[in-house]
Amino acid sequence: MLKTLRDLFDNLRAPSPDAGPEALEHALQLATAVMLVEVMRADASFAPSEREVVRKALGEKFRLADDEAARLAELAEATAREATDLYSFTSRINAAFDMAQKLRMVEFMWQVAYADGRLSEHERHVMWRIADLLHVPQGAYVHARLRAQLRAGEGGGT
Repeated sequence: MLKTLRDLFDNLRAPSPDAGPEALEHALQLATAVMLVEVMRADASFAPSEREVVRKALGEKFRLADDEAARLAELAEATAREATDLYSFTSRINAAFDMAQKLRMVEFMWQVAYADGRLSEHERHVMWRIADLLHVPQGAYVHARLRAQLRAGEGGGT
């Protein structure tokens, strides 16, 4: 299984320019999943609620079954641990997503950040960094945060 996971990781991380649409879609899914996982990894502990929000977001965004979303999240965690930068992932997202799709993704990331009931400074910083790399305007970024707060029942300004 580890070899299969590693093969999948290698294929998804850098598909060749002549790769088929399925390989490119999988690479986009992985890039999106890594951004969600980066928010989860930003604080000292991984709460089960954060992992669940990541899986649900991936399932909703890409219409994946629960087991597929779980496997993608697991692969994203392994990929994030080995990544040296975020640009290779955000550039793939920038090339494929329009602004509405990026905003929905930022909202999903905020949901991950709020899933454990608190927002750390590290999570806030990672969110800002990713949103900046995705060229999300500040106002839209703030509105995505407010929508995620309302959804999480926060309502306040942590």
